[in-house]
Amino acid sequence: MIKSPRYLYENSIDLFLQENNNAVLGALCANYHGDALTTTREAWENEIRILKDALYLWKYSNGRIVFEYDIPRLGKRIDVVVLLNGIVFCLEFKVGETKILEKDVDQVLDYALDLKNFHKFSEDRIIVPILVATNYKKHSTFIQKSVYDDRVVNPLVTGEKGITNLIEEVLKFYPDENKIDENWVISPYAPTPTIIEAARTLYENHSVENITRHEADKVSTDATISYILEIIKRSKEKGEKSICFVTGVPGAGKTLVGLDVAVKQTYEDDGSLSDEGAVYLSGNGPLVAVLNEALAKDNYDKCKARGENKKLTDSRREVSKFIQIIHRYRDNMLAKIKNPVVNGILEIDEEKAVKMKDSGFGEVEHIAIFDEAQRSWTHKRLADYLKRGGTYGNKLKVPNFPMSEASFLIWSLDQREDWATIVCLVGGGQEINTGEAGITEWIKSLNEIFTHWKVYISPQLTEPEYAEGRVKELLQDNKQVTYDERLHLGVSLRSYRAEKLSGFVHSLLALNSDAPSIYAEIKDKYPIVLTRDMEKARRWLHDKVRGTERIGLLITKESARYKPLGVHVLGSDDKNAVHWFLDDKTDVRSSNYLEDAATEIQVQGLELDYACVLWDADMRYKDGKWHYYRFNQTNWKELIPDTESKQDQMQYMLNAYRVLLTRARIGMVICVPEGNGHKTPSGFWEDSTRLPDYYDGTYQYLKSMGFEEI
Repeated sequence: MIKSPRYLYENSIDLFLQENNNAVLGALCANYHGDALTTTREAWENEIRILKDALYLWKYSNGRIVFEYDIPRLGKRIDVVVLLNGIVFCLEFKVGETKILEKDVDQVLDYALDLKNFHKFSEDRIIVPILVATNYKKHSTFIQKSVYDDRVVNPLVTGEKGITNLIEEVLKFYPDENKIDENWVISPYAPTPTIIEAARTLYENHSVENITRHEADKVSTDATISYILEIIKRSKEKGEKSICFVTGVPGAGKTLVGLDVAVKQTYEDDGSLSDEGAVYLSGNGPLVAVLNEALAKDNYDKCKARGENKKLTDSRREVSKFIQIIHRYRDNMLAKIKNPVVNGILEIDEEKAVKMKDSGFGEVEHIAIFDEAQRSWTHKRLADYLKRGGTYGNKLKVPNFPMSEASFLIWSLDQREDWATIVCLVGGGQEINTGEAGITEWIKSLNEIFTHWKVYISPQLTEPEYAEGRVKELLQDNKQVTYDERLHLGVSLRSYRAEKLSGFVHSLLALNSDAPSIYAEIKDKYPIVLTRDMEKARRWLHDKVRGTERIGLLITKESARYKPLGVHVLGSDDKNAVHWFLDDKTDVRSSNYLEDAATEIQVQGLELDYACVLWDADMRYKDGKWHYYRFNQTNWKELIPDTESKQDQMQYMLNAYRVLLTRARIGMVICVPEGNGHKTPSGFWEDSTRLPDYYDGTYQYLKSMGFEEI
């Protein structure tokens, strides 16, 4: 039995029945990332016991059983899959449950449909979803195809005693199925034409501008998209590998460009499906979650208005064809390598991967669009992470991983034997987490490892925000480089705000003397006001907002003393970001309520109409420069730039304010608290963590910009 991060346990039914229950449980626990909760272990114990009884009838079959199977690249896990007589049985267990709940039936059906739509070796199989509520006293008696008419059976329900009978009835109903591919458990991810067509319709009927709120001049955006498509066409015709670096100011439409390329590249000029699929990938979990949910809900609402019978989960499934978390793409490729790595060289393990006709051991897409490419991980961060082990529930340990995330992503596309194109969407000066490599790692990989790749690059990538302004120097000896202005998203007078605001924020944070004069140019078009009172800030936002415009509070993740101001920080779960960005004024989880503040992690890549940036004592202006502090529950401790790590941390903190100050489309208020200047009767500070001195210098510096005070 080959250990794989795609499942926690896999075996023939025969050997599973012979194996000691504790040995099966031990394998599940050993392959699980972290400590399995008591409830999880108890559920596994029950599932093992129940299935040993239920499957005994097929002791001498060629069937196989898989526990905790990970559907490739979707981040979903099926409790148990049984492969028997050419049929795929998906079992979802609700241990101890006595009732059949609609949400549980929907869950197991969704798993079956995900396999049908994204799992290459399941696309032409009969798939049978079974909900097992262990204490339920009845079981389904009628087997029929689902309304999708795609060889997926309508969900069946049973208690633990009815599993054998159900499987028997299904096998009688479908007696002549062909043998399942022996590589089913390591099947490639491959969206079916049906799901691709549905995704295309979904995307083309939605105005993504409503999500991204981009302000780029349409001609510039179209020119960028056209040029990228030219590069893709050239790469295909010449059998080349190519990479494009696209730059643009905040709000310039980088996300829109990425999504448009992903959609347009999936179709021929005549509208027919192409075999040159593309995928939009981002490491930004909140951004992916918000984009997915916004597109899916919009599609669901439109279908409902037309009287179509469609579930929200169907729309979500269609969106996931084009928009995915980059870590799952990465992890799917990691599952294919020889482990441990020998001599620092990555190699494909042919027992863990299936070689396809065109893609080789690569993924199905020829084109991958990586949003926020500057946030890819350094070699050290990725190596440390994989040394500890852990990718979404499995202990995938690679003790001596040799590459940065950028190098590995290029390596992944390089596994295609025909051609490939990578599109990197790059934000300047927006690395905001420890271990984010910036653009330097991409260039280093292209210079040292992937020298056969053609490099197409925006001239703006040579500016100071990118790789400390060393891009041209780093690429000077690379003969594969082409610079082209079309890879920078220019903006028209209509989006004057985005271009000038970005320049102003850069000057403000860089402490440049021209910052006030730049603000003077934009203040009539883009108001920025200053206050020391959070209630005044909230009132200003409420007075400004009209109709469906969106307002919200923003704060850095290093901020610490916001509770006295009646502010809470939004929880880190991506679902919280979805509610914050998408729910309307009737839902208290919405950003419009101005109760929960989102951090730079949650808002990067997304925008509001008006925002309040709450400036805490983590970054302070004093004596003509910025000082950086971290809070340790009792006091603030200043960061001294005596190590490279601390210097990086200070840069991330500066970049965090850069992100927050460029999130609002129409205007913003900056609140720098007054602090607490009161003393106790005995002469001590009431709150030594919020002294006025921590804030006054920052307030005076911002006041010197010419902001109106309220």
